[in-house]
Amino acid sequence: MKQSTKDQIKGTAKQIEGGVKKQAGKAMGRRDIEDNGRAEQVAGTVQKKVGQIKKVFGK
Repeated sequence: MKQSTKDQIKGTAKQIEGGVKKQAGKAMGRRDIEDNGRAEQVAGTVQKKVGQIKKVFGK
């Protein structure tokens, strides 16, 4: 499996995990967990985009 595909898969997984944490934090009234989840979602989005860029440039 190419590294670009791995990055996209890992990025998607981080986005999902971050979304779950964000919703759990919101449900529990824990702003810190909600913020961590939001940050993880953003990190997942970035990693996914890096994988897409690598795919375009053939790395």
